Amino acid sequence: SSSSIPATTVREIRVAQRADGPAAVLAIGTANPPHCVPQGDYPDYYFRVTNSDHLTDLKPTFAKLCGMTGIGRRFFYHTDELLAAHPGMSLDARLDVVATAAPELAASAAASAIAEWGRPAGDITHLVVSTNAGSHAPGTDVRLVYLLGLRHDVLRTVLQLNGCASGCAALRLAKDLAENNRSARVLVACVELTVTAFRAPDEADSFDTLIPQGLFGDGAGAVIVGADPDVHERPLFEMVSASQYVIPDTEHMLAVQLGSGGIDGTIATGLPRLAAGIVERCLLDAFGNHLAVVGGVVEWNNLFWAVHPGSSAMLDHIVRALRLAPGKLAASRTVVREYGNMLGATVIFVLDEVRRQREDPEGEGASHDEDWGVMMGFGPGFTVETMLLHASRPTRS
Repeated sequence: SSSSIPATTVREIRVAQRADGPAAVLAIGTANPPHCVPQGDYPDYYFRVTNSDHLTDLKPTFAKLCGMTGIGRRFFYHTDELLAAHPGMSLDARLDVVATAAPELAASAAASAIAEWGRPAGDITHLVVSTNAGSHAPGTDVRLVYLLGLRHDVLRTVLQLNGCASGCAALRLAKDLAENNRSARVLVACVELTVTAFRAPDEADSFDTLIPQGLFGDGAGAVIVGADPDVHERPLFEMVSASQYVIPDTEHMLAVQLGSGGIDGTIATGLPRLAAGIVERCLLDAFGNHLAVVGGVVEWNNLFWAVHPGSSAMLDHIVRALRLAPGKLAASRTVVREYGNMLGATVIFVLDEVRRQREDPEGEGASHDEDWGVMMGFGPGFTVETMLLHASRPTRS
């Protein structure tokens, strides 16, 4: 009958569905497991807990690697006790650990973000979970619904094995969800546990193959994203535009795979140089028409920076490539020093540190005058993720 035909057109419905303004970061939360190992102690620790002290030739190589990362300490869910209780931990056993631990760590970061946001968890309409650790379904996303008391019609999306770019990818997706669904509030949760990648050193190992063991740590980051904030919400960063580039002929430079021994990564030592060589081109393609160009050159120092710190070498190369002042990547350096590389979660920690530095007038690298900034992540592909941000002016108490 004619009564079943909508009185509005598809276009009118579409217009009514969309938010008016841009998506914004409304709150940030982070969490780490309690077990902490100083990086200076890690070579001795690693060879002891894996019963590998007989590999005397390899230990100095690994110690050199650990010293080059710019990392001061890392956090791990797997303790000496856990490793001792499961000698030669099978992949099944590790995935079982992750199935329980990943949702709990993600829930801890998310609860912190929700508390800062100030609205009830039931107001969250969308959930985006990213991880490189687990492989269960139902997984972390479904467990979070119960752990956080989310509504049962929350719209869930999971990103798996996106490597270190996954935090930026999750936030890019959240931006589109928030802008395309009026009143949407998106919870992004990125959780990383390295127990699936932890393994003993092997006589066949080299500097390159040991990089993941010296670089990665555990952590979770959570962000609430929404457009058209209400009077009680405090937007931190407006998410202006996002882009992703895959660099041709670089598949071999960075790879992550799940094999019988767990998650294994291949990281080419030439990666920082490669990334630095293409980063300015990616940024110009992404944002060139939004930025003031003087004499054909963008002054990148006029922006604030939230860059995924793969390692301190990566940051050093990017500083040189973009002609940045030494303190411009202070937030990234602080995070890699305090936590190591937590894969996809790291960029959320960096965003939190940028926010902290902007709110602290005395802070290291504090960049209060730059309202515009760039978030950037790197992942397998080789992939470069970028997002142009506009910071809300901090309200100082």
